[in-house]
Amino acid sequence: MSPPAGASPALDDDVRTVAGWIDTAQAITVLTGAGISTDSGIPDFRGPNGVWTKNPAAEKQATLQNYVAERSVRVAAWRARMDHRAWGAEPNDGHRALVALERRRKLVSLLTQNVDGLHHEAGSDTDKIVEVHGTIREVACLECDYRADMSVALDRIRLGEEDPPCPDCGGILKSATISFGQQLVPRDLLKAQIAAENCDLMLAVGTTLAVYPIAAVVPTAKSAGARIVIVNAEPTEMDHLADMVLRMSISEVLPMICGGASRHR
Repeated sequence: MSPPAGASPALDDDVRTVAGWIDTAQAITVLTGAGISTDSGIPDFRGPNGVWTKNPAAEKQATLQNYVAERSVRVAAWRARMDHRAWGAEPNDGHRALVALERRRKLVSLLTQNVDGLHHEAGSDTDKIVEVHGTIREVACLECDYRADMSVALDRIRLGEEDPPCPDCGGILKSATISFGQQLVPRDLLKAQIAAENCDLMLAVGTTLAVYPIAAVVPTAKSAGARIVIVNAEPTEMDHLADMVLRMSISEVLPMICGGASRHR
């Protein structure tokens, strides 16, 4: 596969180098952020065209304290869920490239900060995916163990409920995502740490690496001796730790580096 039109010779060399590293790697852990889904029509949060950049009130809906305390915030959040871009989005070539990497028996763990479910839709092995920030495709009660497909709750919204309570206990429902102020799932954090400690290449894609604790997997992998490759349109908090930084379209470059160095000869 040829590099994108206008790519510099140096960047082409970098792509070949990373593709070669992937060829020789035995255990690759991938961390993805919002950037991998922008080519599927799902905007990121803090970028120039991000959801929170354009609508600061939307960030309030993602803060647990506000969500629990204010019914108006929940009502607005349910309206936003109805219109979420994830429902009409499809995986792009970046998502599919990671499936190809898995089929090459290179990828051992796919950690994602995304809640859109597109890695599942692309065909990645569910057992390898760790959704550290949860998923919008399910609804959960904040007060009991109730959990169901998001379509169940959205059907209730369509029938006229503005803030549907839990059918089991009457508690507050929200998407099964991790909001600001909400505890991450310890089991998922442990899986992420183990994946970082036991890989020989860490590929960080479409994430600014500014959100903790998940961003800590990069220095953890580095300390364990893994190569670090960062693919992101903008500078990240951890570019200084990377063995290579690729500033290219994610949906273009991932197929190039995941497909094998032989494709660049």
